[in-house]
Amino acid sequence: MCDSNGNHEICTCDTASSGTHEHSHDHPGHTHSGSDHGHSAALTTEYGVEGMTCSHCVASVTEEIGRLEGVSNVDIDLVAGGISRVRVGSSRALADAEVAAAVDEAGYELATLPR
Repeated sequence: MCDSNGNHEICTCDTASSGTHEHSHDHPGHTHSGSDHGHSAALTTEYGVEGMTCSHCVASVTEEIGRLEGVSNVDIDLVAGGISRVRVGSSRALADAEVAAAVDEAGYELATLPR
C-alpha cells in the first residue's frame, strides 16, 4: 500500500482504481507463452499479490520483479485492496522465493490467486 508520496501506508492517490497492465485481454485460469503475444519470454508464470491499491503500487511491484534475471515483462491486473493477478514473462524458470523477495522489497506479499 502507498500514499501519493510513495510511502507504504494507506493509498491516498487519485489513481486507486486505475490499475493498468500491458495485455489487452484476460484469460483467467491459463497461461500463454511469451511467443503467443510477441514477447521474447519463453515462460509466463502467474502470481497473486495482495495489498496493491493504485498505479504506484503496480509500478513498484513491476519494477522489483522486472529486476530479476531473465524477466522480460510484467503484466498486472490490479484488484485494488484485494489479490491482484501478476503475469511474469521470463527466459528461465523463476524460483517462488526470488519472486516473493522482489514483491516483499516492493512492500507487498505473494498470495494465492482465487480460482
